[in-house]
Amino acid sequence: MKKLWETGSSDLDPRAEAFMSSLYVDRALLSEDIEGSIAHAAMLGAQGILPAERSAALVATLKDMLREASSGGLAAGGEAEDVHSFVEAELTKRLGDAGKSVHAGRSRNDQVALDLRLYLRKAFERAERGVNSCIIALVELAEQHTHSLMPAYTHMRRAQPISLAFHLAAWCAALERDASRFVDAWRRADECPLGSGAVAGSGLSLDRESTAAALGFSRPSRNAMDATADRDACVDYAAAASTLLMHLSRYCEEIILWTGAEYGFAELSPSCSTGSSIMPQKRNPDVAELIRGKSASAFGGLMALLTLQKGVPLGYARDMQEDKAILFDLVKIVDGCLEAFSLLVAALIPKPDNMRAALDEGFVEATDLAELLVMKGIPFRDAYGATKAAIAAAEGAGKRLHELSKEALAASSPAFSLAGLDPAALKDWLDPAACVARRSHTGGPAPATVERELRRLREKAMA
Repeated sequence: MKKLWETGSSDLDPRAEAFMSSLYVDRALLSEDIEGSIAHAAMLGAQGILPAERSAALVATLKDMLREASSGGLAAGGEAEDVHSFVEAELTKRLGDAGKSVHAGRSRNDQVALDLRLYLRKAFERAERGVNSCIIALVELAEQHTHSLMPAYTHMRRAQPISLAFHLAAWCAALERDASRFVDAWRRADECPLGSGAVAGSGLSLDRESTAAALGFSRPSRNAMDATADRDACVDYAAAASTLLMHLSRYCEEIILWTGAEYGFAELSPSCSTGSSIMPQKRNPDVAELIRGKSASAFGGLMALLTLQKGVPLGYARDMQEDKAILFDLVKIVDGCLEAFSLLVAALIPKPDNMRAALDEGFVEATDLAELLVMKGIPFRDAYGATKAAIAAAEGAGKRLHELSKEALAASSPAFSLAGLDPAALKDWLDPAACVARRSHTGGPAPATVERELRRLREKAMA
């Protein structure tokens, strides 16, 4: 099969030819390449660049090929150099010389740029849907646990009382940003490179606005040189994917910790855990570990795409051929991890009693005692010091803060006497449920506040 750039015999070494071939990768873009060719062939006829009957034959045959590609009846293969060569050769096989007309006014450079945009449009939309599915799975779990108390952590140390629903809503907050990154990236990529040619457009009377509209883009690309050299949409996808996988990795790490015996906050159903090949008693969080591990590949893909482009002058260079293998792997990782994370969340079985028991150690209610002193007129820094002194007294006596007597509190700091604090009221004030309920401001863990946020998250994710 002759290359698109050949007119006579070729002296190209077969080994060099094999090295340069991209068909094994870009054949995944067969449907996208045919879609672009349909729009281009129709425009060539409408503009009088091709006779109407030839344009109509090209469009009809390409539509047949698209249906065959969609059903699996047509696959790019054989001796073609790339998917673009395959499509033109297939057209020529079916239509004779008329098939050779389809390339007028375009280059493989703008073809591949277009194919990637069409491919990425689907990938961006699929990623957004996948993230929203994860949010819905988290919301469904959180709705059952707005009153299931647990410690929040800072520096991996127990910090303050919260609910499991509040913690899961925190995961959703980041995932909501992740979904928006894919949407924003697609908006930036919403311009059609078709008609940009190799680097400087075409002298033929192309109607780029019509092909852009036919393919669902809001406009043609603004600069032909930039359009054929630009791979920002690939980088944007990789960047959004990397941030998403970073978040999923963090949440999987927490799931791994929570479901271990040392925490015991939850367990995983057999649907998302596996056994040991030698230890009969074990169930391993393999799904969570694999998502955590695949984040490394996502980060590597982003760095590879950036490095691929950093030294390439405008316009197109063959280096860019390497973008597709990286991108396709990234898309596979994102699609797979989002589906797996939704399954993982559904497989999580919380243990509220164990989570609640963890609040009985470590004085997680201490901030609320300091804030009570503030409400009694004590400056916060003094209230902080007084509470710290009360903690030392409670530790020395082997008691909780609310178990200290009036005398013991007064002995620990004069602030308690100045505030006229009634120790009898401390038990209810410092109860973890009361600590959580008081934080009813926007963004707080109070059950009613979290329930409102969960409703908002569900509505947005399902919109």
